[in-house]
Amino acid sequence: MRPGKEQRDGQGGIPDGLLVSVLAFLIGVTLMVWTATGLASRLAQGSWPHGVRFSRTPMAMRHLIAQPHDIAGAWPDTPPDQLSGYGLFWGLFISELMVLFVLTVFAIGTVARWKAVRARRKATAPVPDPGRGAAERQAAATPTSTGAAPEAVAAPYEVPVVPVAPDAPVAPVPAVPAVPHEVAAPHQTAVEATEAVLTSAKSSSTPAVPPAAPLVAEGRPAGAWTAPSVVLGTPETRRPVAAQAVRDAEGPALVITSSPALWAETKDARAKLGPVLLYDPSHLCDTPARLHWSPASGCEDRATAGARATALLAPVRPTARIDQAVADVAETLLRSYLHAAAVDGRTIRHIHRWAQGTQVQEAVRALRTNPKASSGAAGELEAALTSHPERRDMAQELTARALSSLSTVNIREACTSNRNDSVALDSFVNEGGTLYVVGETIEDPRQRPGAMPLLTALASSVVERGRRMAERSSSGRLDPPLTLVLDDVAAVAPLPQLPDLLSTGADRGLPTLALLRSREQARARWPQYELPV
Repeated sequence: MRPGKEQRDGQGGIPDGLLVSVLAFLIGVTLMVWTATGLASRLAQGSWPHGVRFSRTPMAMRHLIAQPHDIAGAWPDTPPDQLSGYGLFWGLFISELMVLFVLTVFAIGTVARWKAVRARRKATAPVPDPGRGAAERQAAATPTSTGAAPEAVAAPYEVPVVPVAPDAPVAPVPAVPAVPHEVAAPHQTAVEATEAVLTSAKSSSTPAVPPAAPLVAEGRPAGAWTAPSVVLGTPETRRPVAAQAVRDAEGPALVITSSPALWAETKDARAKLGPVLLYDPSHLCDTPARLHWSPASGCEDRATAGARATALLAPVRPTARIDQAVADVAETLLRSYLHAAAVDGRTIRHIHRWAQGTQVQEAVRALRTNPKASSGAAGELEAALTSHPERRDMAQELTARALSSLSTVNIREACTSNRNDSVALDSFVNEGGTLYVVGETIEDPRQRPGAMPLLTALASSVVERGRRMAERSSSGRLDPPLTLVLDDVAAVAPLPQLPDLLSTGADRGLPTLALLRSREQARARWPQYELPV
């Protein structure tokens, strides 16, 4: 008599997954013992030992469990002189275990991240509304009373939102008859109805906007921006706008801020979408996980070194036209130092020393003798060092001021890059990650720049990488876009590319939201450009 369903449900058993896992583990350990024995013998004796077969490995494992030092006893069919010592064998075996563990953790993390991104895309996918579609089709098929052709359904129209003080009295808006947004009325479309609402609202007395309220460019409400925009306001009013923009970013994001609270509020939400990196050389955020990045990274290319030098000098660069020649010489010096350090494998200490005017002949020698250096780089540096002594001294003061923060231990350690951080920085855009660049607010960087040149150089490097990726794509833009949320950008990292980003960034997949204190601050940082404020 076969047992009933109740009896079968009460019986216990070993799950199939556990059995398969145990078998896979045993086979994997057996394979590693076999390969470790053979590889150790090959390294020690120069050839694969005779008699070391995979079918004999389980017995060898049983012997090694009892006597870990007796390699020859574990393989009795193999001449002892063909086997290695137990130290080399166990070293290779443990190394194989470590490699297997790292690969397993990497695979688990990759699969989990892929599932999270897939679930997010599925959750944010637009859901079609069958009721609205049927209404639109019915409206399109119904002729108008005047016999004219049916008009197309008007697209939804967003009414610009203007922030109003909480205590200010709000003038009443005259009521307007509601018009269905799906089907246009015979003598009045949805757009005309909306224009009537706006006209009636403008005719009423609207209270003035208080100075503390943020002004959103182009009349867009905060958190709903889809094009480059500039926001003016105090730190208390800017931070919610920046936090909402970071949360709404559908792809990778670059966040510049002077507020560690912005990083603390948004990092967990962004971590669900991809890796979160933090470049905080001044140690403003309460975390040990900080990114290390060297300004000489990627400067083997002379053009990259030039762009990096421009970004490093941007906070301290004089704006007067009479000082343009001095700024050009300083840019040449710093570009040459970065290029020499990159091609010759020098550290950030050497760049700091050269920028102060000490032992600069090392840089000249590296550019002249290293085959990786660009042609003419050594001559260009020598010409800048010997052409005009007074101009050279003033240019060296600029380079020394730009890198003066490297005298601080924390900042110098943050500029000592390692391979893991370099790989993470290069891949965070493709993985939908987020890079936070956090620094102190500095209103007069030409006197005391602090870490501002380093923050500007890193942010500028990420923007330039995004621009090159957009140029290489078939559509000419990044998809998903790289969102740039630049909170207090003028006082933290004044990007040289900001005017270009505000004008053409959205077309390239680089939507930009710049948050500033005032129009005067914008004019002081970018005097040659008129930002859309």
